[in-house]
Amino acid sequence: MSPLGRSWPLSLMFLLGMGMSSERINCPSRCSCQYLEVNCTGQQLQEFPADIPLDTRQLILAANNVSYLPVVELSFLADLVYLDCSKNLLGEDLDFTFIGMTKLVYLDLSFNNLTQVTSSTFSHLLSLVVLKISDNPNLVAIEKDAFANNTWLRHLDVSRTGLTFLDISTVQHLPNLRFLGLSDNLWHCNCSFLNFITWMTESNIHFPDVDNITCYTPEGLQALRMPAVEAQLHVSCLTQLYEKDYVFLCLIGFCIFLAGTITAWLAGICAVIYKVHASKGKEEEEDTA
Repeated sequence: MSPLGRSWPLSLMFLLGMGMSSERINCPSRCSCQYLEVNCTGQQLQEFPADIPLDTRQLILAANNVSYLPVVELSFLADLVYLDCSKNLLGEDLDFTFIGMTKLVYLDLSFNNLTQVTSSTFSHLLSLVVLKISDNPNLVAIEKDAFANNTWLRHLDVSRTGLTFLDISTVQHLPNLRFLGLSDNLWHCNCSFLNFITWMTESNIHFPDVDNITCYTPEGLQALRMPAVEAQLHVSCLTQLYEKDYVFLCLIGFCIFLAGTITAWLAGICAVIYKVHASKGKEEEEDTA
């Protein structure tokens, strides 16, 4: 065998070794890297790690102290399909944070300090299938069109947050939704929430931990399972009039009475004017005769 033939395996091993070492060099500090995956779990990171390979498909930042996700750095990770940021300190406005991540399929933001979800938070995640925003106790508002662009969304978990209300249109028009976590929230089961509760009982969506999907207020419905209160709300909301309803009806009645009175008064005036003009016309005819 020629010297070139004998040296070929050594050259190949050298090149492979260079490739592996290059991959290790590109791996962020305190993180472990495998093929297309970067795992930084539990490394007490204070900031989003630098030097993440641009071809990364799976990024795990769970159990750190990251409080901010940089838009520019994330936009460079255009091939990312899996992002786990659970158990961090994310609480700032996330609007437009994921603007360049159109391929992202899985996003876990559970166990953070999120306060709201607006129509701009996830609007660019057109391929999103799984979204976990549970265990955010400060999350008190989700806009009704927050998931309007996430038509592939199949798994949505908003359990154990500070939510008291969720507009039915927020989830009703998601064609692929099959899993919706709602347990252990502070649901306010009033008449405004009746449509949502009715939709829950009629939909084919799976609601995990259904025994803990209960009303927190009003006091008379506290701790009752949400589907079980539907009948009570139907009775109270559709047949019972509250003080503001009586005020409204009184105002409507007064307006109708006032309108009738004014109409009758105007009609009387018109009749008198007509009669006066008619009598004057008759007198003038008699004078001329």
